[in-house]
Amino acid sequence: MAEEIAAAERGGGSVIHVDVMDGHFVPNITVGPPIVQSLRKHTKLPLDCHLMIENPDEFIPAFAEAGANWVSVHYEACRHLHRSLELIGQHGMKPGVVINPATKTELLIPVLGMVHHVLVMSVNPGFGGQKFIPYALNKIRRLKELRQEMGLEFRIEVDGGVAHDTVKSVVEAGAELLVAGNAVFGEGHAERDARALLEAAQRAERKAAQE
Repeated sequence: MAEEIAAAERGGGSVIHVDVMDGHFVPNITVGPPIVQSLRKHTKLPLDCHLMIENPDEFIPAFAEAGANWVSVHYEACRHLHRSLELIGQHGMKPGVVINPATKTELLIPVLGMVHHVLVMSVNPGFGGQKFIPYALNKIRRLKELRQEMGLEFRIEVDGGVAHDTVKSVVEAGAELLVAGNAVFGEGHAERDARALLEAAQRAERKAAQE
């Protein structure tokens, strides 16, 4: 994993997104704090831990101790979302909130002022390689509008199906943090494919700025 991360970093990757799944909130099991702790030794980039788990409050301290920089929790998984986001900040990490494809963007309005980033899931969480859900673009656009209306500075992140055929529309909609797994690591050429995806995103960003 350290070698793959180093390759993606050489290709222009600026944040390492770590998907944490528990087999309950989503139908898959992935890494936990021990792996994050190991990764921390091999990169200076921010570790963006996306907790797709039930009862995230119980694990936030462990991820802080492991070296996570950003931690995002699902709106759908938190019984007391405000408390969960406060807990992340109290442990010295930047809090983020995540919404699944069927969750309305407006439900986040009460907590937008306290988050570092909002993560829009553009696939149903649980497995890589899924097809991008186009409606996610509307949610990204709405978040951009809300950020301006409310005078906030949270960043907009998108995860799921981000690849060469979708990156242009995602960037044009307003996403600034692009999570790519299969598009970067799927062919075994992480440095090359990360660079190509980044260049495509930058072209889209320049074009959007001119319009």
